[in-house]
Amino acid sequence: MTGIVDWAASRARMVLAFIILSLIAGAMAYATLPKEGEPDIEIPMLIISVPFPGISASDSEKLLVKPMETELSDLDGLKKMSATAAENYAVMIMEFDFGWDKSQIIADVRDKMSTVEANFPAGADKYIISEFNFSEFPIIIVNLTGDLPERTLLRVAKDLQDRLEELEPVLEAALTGQRDEMVEVVIDPLRLEAYNVTAADLINVVVNNNQLIAAGEIETTTGAFSVKIPSSFDEVQDIYSLPVKTNGDRIVTLGDLAQIRLTFEDRKGVARYNGENTVALQVSKRKGYNIIDTSQLVRDVVERERALWPAELQAAIKVGTSNDQSRTVGSMVRQLEGSVLTAIALVMIVVLASLGTRSALLVGFAIPTSFLLCFVLLAMMGVAISNIVMFGLILAVGMLVDGAIVVVEYADRRIRDGVGPMHAYVEAAKRMFWPIVSSTATTLCAFLPMLFWPGVAGQFMGMLPITLIFVLSASLVVALVYLPVMGGVSGRMSRSFEHAADLLRPLPWVIRALLAIGALYLVFVGAMEGLNPDYIPPLGNIIAGIKQNSPGLVGGLLGFVLQTVPFLIATVLASVTVNAAKFEHRAKRVRAGYHRSLFGWLIRFITGNPVMPIVTIAAVIGFVVVVFGMFAENNNGTEFFVESEPEQAIVFVRERGNLSLIEKDAIVAEVEKVILATEGIKSAFAFAGEGGLSQNTGGAGSPRDTIGRVQIELIPWEDRADIPELDGDLVLDRLKANLAKIPGIRTDILDLQRGPASGKPVHLRLKGNDWEALQKAALTVRAKFEDTVGLDDIEDTLPQPGIDWQIDVDVEKAGRYGADVRTVGAMVQLVTRGILLDTMRVDTSDEEIEIRVRLPEQDRVLATLDSLRVRTRDGLVPLSNFISRKPVQKLGQIDRVDQRRYFDVKAAIIDGLTKSETKDDGTTTEVPITANERIATLTKWLETEKPLPA
Repeated sequence: MTGIVDWAASRARMVLAFIILSLIAGAMAYATLPKEGEPDIEIPMLIISVPFPGISASDSEKLLVKPMETELSDLDGLKKMSATAAENYAVMIMEFDFGWDKSQIIADVRDKMSTVEANFPAGADKYIISEFNFSEFPIIIVNLTGDLPERTLLRVAKDLQDRLEELEPVLEAALTGQRDEMVEVVIDPLRLEAYNVTAADLINVVVNNNQLIAAGEIETTTGAFSVKIPSSFDEVQDIYSLPVKTNGDRIVTLGDLAQIRLTFEDRKGVARYNGENTVALQVSKRKGYNIIDTSQLVRDVVERERALWPAELQAAIKVGTSNDQSRTVGSMVRQLEGSVLTAIALVMIVVLASLGTRSALLVGFAIPTSFLLCFVLLAMMGVAISNIVMFGLILAVGMLVDGAIVVVEYADRRIRDGVGPMHAYVEAAKRMFWPIVSSTATTLCAFLPMLFWPGVAGQFMGMLPITLIFVLSASLVVALVYLPVMGGVSGRMSRSFEHAADLLRPLPWVIRALLAIGALYLVFVGAMEGLNPDYIPPLGNIIAGIKQNSPGLVGGLLGFVLQTVPFLIATVLASVTVNAAKFEHRAKRVRAGYHRSLFGWLIRFITGNPVMPIVTIAAVIGFVVVVFGMFAENNNGTEFFVESEPEQAIVFVRERGNLSLIEKDAIVAEVEKVILATEGIKSAFAFAGEGGLSQNTGGAGSPRDTIGRVQIELIPWEDRADIPELDGDLVLDRLKANLAKIPGIRTDILDLQRGPASGKPVHLRLKGNDWEALQKAALTVRAKFEDTVGLDDIEDTLPQPGIDWQIDVDVEKAGRYGADVRTVGAMVQLVTRGILLDTMRVDTSDEEIEIRVRLPEQDRVLATLDSLRVRTRDGLVPLSNFISRKPVQKLGQIDRVDQRRYFDVKAAIIDGLTKSETKDDGTTTEVPITANERIATLTKWLETEKPLPA
């Protein structure tokens, strides 16, 4: 194996070409590799959604969820199955074992869902199968705000959405804060009665006349012609002229019976950005694209499109961006580059002090070369540069120089013995070949088990061992192949440097020292220019111009060369001047005989008698035992990821009862006002009712009684580094104190940490099929949580207080009049969201819009049911003859896991609290209250007191 060193030395020019090729390929790989925040890991999870407008939670459980559970429970590799039955929809979440065959499992799920769907009741929409993907979270938010009509603002947003989604790196630009369009047919019940028209008549006339009919073609001896029957609705006016009823020559059209207009669906939520109504576009990138370049491309397109608007529109609409993830990733990349250059500088300083200038340069050369080779391997594997990859690179800096230092130090010793540079480095690489290989292999073996790290954590951290293996393997190639050749070549160059230093030595030492200091300062300036192209303004302007006027890769390489050349020139000058400034040491006087150093006397004392080795081994073992024992007694627990200063957070606004959207919006607006008045808040998205930005909360869902949320962005660290009072944690503490002053409003603050986040640390789940017993058990646990010191922000998934109105139909009485439940349901829908007649397409919408018939807004109240009459074979009969209504307990959602119902009780931990603990020797110490400690206390309560039914 050592023959590879001789082979490389005998082909020095070829190896130098390989070195240059490696540097260029590594730089190109680093420039083109996608940059992202968290790794884009694959979660083995499928989510099945079944929309069903108007269905209740209990019916959703019985008719949608249970059939899906029965059919899907025997899927191969299914680890866990949870479901939510709620008003208007049902959701099934299936978690599979890691290593799943995604394509096959999705195919199996589709087959089984096709069977289940056939048994769904009429009215259920098509099911949707989706995956959980980190890359689909938005990387930047584009906000449109202004005092404009809703339709105008929405039209502008949709045009901008089309432009953004045309971009290749953009996966989706989802709208939020908008309402879907609909055609509203407002009818007068008295007029329907007068014309003897029923809701079924309206449905039939719309459906029968809104058809796409393929009439075929006619072929004769004189030619062939296609026959077309345009019959689908293209505009609202087409609906006005539909004939509903005829009486002799008199034709009653739909326009005679109703007011027809193109409008928006009823508002289910209100969205504001910094206190103004907004429509926002959440831009997500495609997998494999650079987040920094994609965000910049989005900003450029937005500015270009805005410049094309009329001047009045530009003045009326404010366009901005927020939650830009590329800023965080860009900062992380700059920190990596800074850390690498700092590591190179520190290693060179240490080696310079012990081995000299040439050795320091060679060891410093090994660090970036190993990194660039690692980037080539990452590019070949198709791996993006994430925070985990960067962490692995920084972790490897101290390990990858070991081999280079060993080779350089041994070669320098041989050079001092009179051996030529090339022969000295070749001999050093061959002599240290197997020790370096063994040392690197031992280090790699320490990280190999991390490759088999299971679960989400293993997927998230999986690139750490791979990065370390790549960079350490690259360092092995550099130390044993590249470095001997570079050392031999640099040995010849060092003679030139030595000659230049000899020319400077006649100068006074003070001048030589000043020259050396000036050269070292130039090294610092060159390094800073490498980190920040604008550090030297003239050179920064040239680099910026090259990057702007040249193609991406070519401009990037030219800019990299211009940023690197000043550093290299300054390093050469520093090498010459520092060498010239050295004092000429006098030869040490050689004394006869062997003289042992202090360290030598210590080793002699340990090994010089048979007792001390045993004592030393016992002392080491005792020290290890004591350290582990003290750590076990005094540790503060473990954390998967250290808590970092938050830059984003979500404020959940909580309230109970049957609140209207207007009431919810008033409460959220009050909270929003306090948030915007808090120092340190950069922006705030407020959502009352339904809606919200898509953000990775790591499974920490909103509390069950949430009526709105405010998603806030704090001032970035780089914009307030010198203002300690704007620290993210301090800002959230002040915000929490300010929100607590609002009377009658409860709020929870969730700070969004980086990494695979999780929900509240103390979490108890109660499962069972007895609904009443399950509720009582959850209330008992909730009371215990509230009595437990240290727990805060307690929440549960119990049904919220509120009422629903239940309409009971006396089927027997209805049958006497010739009515049925379906007829009654249609009349009730007129009072609520309306009867769906059909769908149509209009020029102002890219999607199909619904045609709904409903009563006037002033008549959409419960009291209207008492006056409505339904047409039967006996004529018009009041609904009140066979229906009754009563208030019932509101049941908005039923949660199930593994085919059983469950309730959750969760809590956060108050930081900084301690408790007194008595040890076995009777002493009392203060220990911190942690999540693990509180969980142990609650577990002991459950096991000893057994407060829950079996």
